[in-house]
Amino acid sequence: MKTLIKNGRVIDPYNNIDKVLDILVEDGKISKVEENISDNADKTIDAKGCWVTPGFIDLHVHLRDPGYEHKETIATGTRAGAMGGFTTICAMPNTNPVTDNEILVEYVKMKAERDGVINVLPIGAITKGQHGEELADIGKMAQVGACAISEDGKSVPGPSLMKNALRYAKMFDLPVFDHCEEISLAKGSMNAGDRASLLGLKGISNDSEELIVARDMILAGSVKAQIHLCHISTTESIIQIRQARERGVNVTAEATPHHFTLCDEDITEYDANFKMNPPLRSKKDVEAVRQALKDGTIDVIATDHAPHHIDDKNCEFEKAANGIIGLETALPLGIKILVEGGYLTPSELIAKMTCNPAKILHSDKGTLSVGAAADITITDPECENIFDVSKMASKAKNTPFGGYKAKGKVLYTIVGGEIVVEDGKLVK
Repeated sequence: MKTLIKNGRVIDPYNNIDKVLDILVEDGKISKVEENISDNADKTIDAKGCWVTPGFIDLHVHLRDPGYEHKETIATGTRAGAMGGFTTICAMPNTNPVTDNEILVEYVKMKAERDGVINVLPIGAITKGQHGEELADIGKMAQVGACAISEDGKSVPGPSLMKNALRYAKMFDLPVFDHCEEISLAKGSMNAGDRASLLGLKGISNDSEELIVARDMILAGSVKAQIHLCHISTTESIIQIRQARERGVNVTAEATPHHFTLCDEDITEYDANFKMNPPLRSKKDVEAVRQALKDGTIDVIATDHAPHHIDDKNCEFEKAANGIIGLETALPLGIKILVEGGYLTPSELIAKMTCNPAKILHSDKGTLSVGAAADITITDPECENIFDVSKMASKAKNTPFGGYKAKGKVLYTIVGGEIVVEDGKLVK
């Protein structure tokens, strides 16, 4: 099967390419990236006016399978990813049972191969059952394909245990994806500030994140392990990351679209679709996140796609589950806030969604190099996109972005040479 993509603006930050070129795909791989390719093809796509980029990679997704399939399934979650232009997603382990052993890692891989439409890389838990008491068998999970370890949803409570986890992860060349939250300081429902006081809700202070950011970077530095900080949201956390890098700590960080788009002042009523962890922070913190994306302190945009059943959100704000869906809104929010806002060029935005996450995973994805797997996303960056929650592919609908106006629509998502999304619609 040959597919020829013509006349698109090819943006491949890994190879420092940003120009109008053609791409030829043969047998699931990229065979040519040149001007005016004239080879015969089984299918030709005219990408004039569109961005042609490597398929997006999301380091932080909750697929809820096994155990919470009423919220999301691998089938629906991967299709939501495809609609958002993602060709590879990393599945967090806080499932039921927890993905804390090689059998569960194999289960996620098998289920994704059977029911999924994009690449799914399982993340193993740091501790057994995510109870924070005993390390999971990190080596066995690595051997069967875990791409990282994480306790996402909580932090490892004991510094000694966390240090040992970092040591083991280093042995198996795995990054540790770190949810930074001192739970004793995070007993509220939203960011601590004037809006929390106005709404009569207990606030969560910034230091609940910053304390664990500092602790775990110190530990990672002491054993020279690779640590990746999830969903960074505060000004002080960003300052600490810069300082740690100056000390030689192998640390990377991600920000979510909701944390660079919304602030706590956007919560004007008790709408639990605005409840997330970490919470929406102050305007000052939002600007700090944007600047950190601009200067490279934050390397990656990751969605923290967190689907929930309507009953988990249709309740009192304090009792509602944390998290929002994000796979289908990430790119348009990046274009609207970061590119049109002057923080990132298109190439810099694409780097934070392709080659940068690939580097963290030690993966050869995230590029349009000749010989690479044909994981390709084609986007119309000028298409107005008004988010219609009812039409999203995710099983869940928990998002504060319903009706939100942005720019950018994914027209094609190609995975290993196979078209999964065509003309903005799922075909698989």
